[in-house]
Amino acid sequence: MTMVDITGKPEVIREATATGTIKLKAETMRLIKEGKVAKGDPLYTAKIAGVLAAKKTSTLIPFCHQLPLTSVKVEVEVLDHSTVQVTSTVRTKAQTGVEMEALVAATISLLTIWDMAKQYEKDAEGQYPSTVIQNIHVVKKVKENIQREISSERKHEKTQDYSS
Repeated sequence: MTMVDITGKPEVIREATATGTIKLKAETMRLIKEGKVAKGDPLYTAKIAGVLAAKKTSTLIPFCHQLPLTSVKVEVEVLDHSTVQVTSTVRTKAQTGVEMEALVAATISLLTIWDMAKQYEKDAEGQYPSTVIQNIHVVKKVKENIQREISSERKHEKTQDYSS
């Protein structure tokens, strides 16, 4: 078993966006909205956790390349009385994509929400019958050719009007 050799691949700008949701009890959602969760704000903390997780992806997934991430954005949105959606977008200029980083960011963000709200989610037996993380997937992948961008910028520089 080996990590894929990407030595011969050119560096290009890459971006991936992943999303997923967590279902919580309506009462738990009310506590989150009112700022009454004992551990703090799960939605804000989920954003931080997602950014940190994206940066640690290569230590979590054995054959994932360590990449110089240039941007990690995690958005958290309450969709309805029992659903929170997390969307993460990761960018880099590298020889391979950032889908795993986006997926890890979204997943860890959702797990953070679960962890911070779990005391409110348990039933009488200490189980989580209504708490569900679901539908984690990549919704968008972008691969930009840097040479084409540089060429386009040079054309723009040549036609730019400096007479002001």
